[in-house]
Amino acid sequence: MTIDYHVHLEEGPYSFRWLERTSQALEFFHSNDETEKGSKQQITCHLQRLARRVKNGCYSEEWLDLYLEQAKQLGLREVGIVDHLYRFQETRAYFERFMRLDESKIGQIQRYWLDRVMTENMDAFVTTIQQAKEKWRQHGITLRLGIEADYFVGGEEELTALLAGYPWDYVIGSVHFVDGWGFDNPQTKYLFEQMDQHSLQQNYERFFKVVEKMILSNMFDFVAHLDNFKVFNYQVEDRAFLEVWYKRIAKALTSTETATEINAGLYYRYPVQEMCPGPRFLQTLLEHGVAFTVSSDAHFPDDLGKYTFANTELLKGYGVQAIASFEQRVKKMMTL
Repeated sequence: MTIDYHVHLEEGPYSFRWLERTSQALEFFHSNDETEKGSKQQITCHLQRLARRVKNGCYSEEWLDLYLEQAKQLGLREVGIVDHLYRFQETRAYFERFMRLDESKIGQIQRYWLDRVMTENMDAFVTTIQQAKEKWRQHGITLRLGIEADYFVGGEEELTALLAGYPWDYVIGSVHFVDGWGFDNPQTKYLFEQMDQHSLQQNYERFFKVVEKMILSNMFDFVAHLDNFKVFNYQVEDRAFLEVWYKRIAKALTSTETATEINAGLYYRYPVQEMCPGPRFLQTLLEHGVAFTVSSDAHFPDDLGKYTFANTELLKGYGVQAIASFEQRVKKMMTL
């Protein structure tokens, strides 16, 4: 048995691609229905399920039950469900302060994106997960409540206030923005295309500096996808440069006793098709004694648990004997 500590319930923007992917998830769990395949009746039933899913939203018991079903099928021991901080309307001022949202091309793209992903209420999310814990326990699985919080240099006080007063089991720190640019948004990939190696390396350095500051802020229980700037497979060729930063980040993690994760999201959802951290980065972190958890970074229930068993075995192969889990913001090492 293993765990999956970085699982999302939904994320916009609400495009036809999102609708198609939601439809695929529902089909995954109803593929064995008795309704004759290829029939009008089958399509009618599927459309009814899809319409109900859109109407009831991602915090419905019916949607959450699909995550539970998948966790049981896989034999997971613990699951941590989180949501991105930028999903919540209460956090708008925080993101508007640090994101680039001006009238430039990138500013307009990001304003469009923010307006369409920031649709939920934090209290509703917290209540949904807290109320589901007992049901999951009855099925033999521990459900944890987490939050993935975007870190911005200079926003520590405001972020602390936004997170205060909620019963988080853990808070994940993550970096999705460099100088206000959301670098993992496919609509802004063109900025990578304009960079030569020198410019690319400068931007990697900006990214790693923010990651290091995030860790040293000591605000987070673990930090996510430490090298996700590689998302579109634009890679720095200078191995010595990367090694310097791998060691700096490893030292920041150990000095603050902050854990990180092997995150599979980029491997199966993005062009780079590599785990976070990548192989050499992972080896450096392990050499420094950094604590790990494992994560699918699923955004749909059928992706829950993806590669978490493989990555647990990978850690065991490196001699790791325990991985990190959390309860009420207390780290607990779980023996493998």
